[in-house]
Amino acid sequence: MKISTVKRNGKELAAIPSAEGLVLIETINEAENASWSTELFELIRLGELSLLTEWYEREGKEKLKRLPAIPYEDVQYAPLYRHPRKIWGIGMNYVKDAAELALADPNEEPVSFIKPDTTIIGPLDAIHIPEGVGKITAEAELGIIIGKTCKNISEAEVYDVIAGYTTTIDVTAADIHARHQRFLSRAKSFDTFFSFGPEFITKDEFPDLLELNVETAINGEVAHRNKVFNMKFRPFAAVAFHSRVMTLLPGDIMMTGTPGAVVIRDGDIVGCHINGFEPLLNTVQF
Repeated sequence: MKISTVKRNGKELAAIPSAEGLVLIETINEAENASWSTELFELIRLGELSLLTEWYEREGKEKLKRLPAIPYEDVQYAPLYRHPRKIWGIGMNYVKDAAELALADPNEEPVSFIKPDTTIIGPLDAIHIPEGVGKITAEAELGIIIGKTCKNISEAEVYDVIAGYTTTIDVTAADIHARHQRFLSRAKSFDTFFSFGPEFITKDEFPDLLELNVETAINGEVAHRNKVFNMKFRPFAAVAFHSRVMTLLPGDIMMTGTPGAVVIRDGDIVGCHINGFEPLLNTVQF
């Protein structure tokens, strides 16, 4: 099941795609005499997502065809939600191919960092380049959305605690980071330096996650592409590792690394393309 968050009458509301457009959860509640949360973060936090998915698979797909929808041409996407407790990022996680993967050090640990929620923007929002910070880069990444509170879990337990996946763009003030490795947090934390959406897709839609291709695009051209299979720390391993660092909570976001970064300038359009998802696009402005 896919869920987006849309701007509607001054609110940011969850909606499910149908043939004609996006159907608000509010509309579903009215038609079904139901009381699902109308925001994606609350659907995840309150544990309602699995029941909503069951309804969707059992009867919802057909019922949505008969409900009023926001036409796709009228949709204004918002970020999937605004205030996750944590946004984790993982750096330098891809290798070129399977042969290089076989040579990876088995004792290596992930390079990770945390971004504040004030970095969040949504699809088609502008990434603002701060004055005087120098070169800015953007990276497309697969994002994992945590669905259940967990701590010290194994890789075998990860599937049960994941809610689903999304497309993300991570932005970095590269010149600041280049001056000193300890400046990484500052380089990652400027306002508008994290975008996610337009679609959240539940985990059951991806029987073979490792076959997904992740692409960083700039101005409509793919600059970097790689497959999830070629991650040194694949999604389940990354979640298990970080659960040993701190408690993971519903709605936490974990970016999983990028196939490559692009330098962005005023007027550019940067994109994250992952098969199965609507592309995530953001403009760039000084």
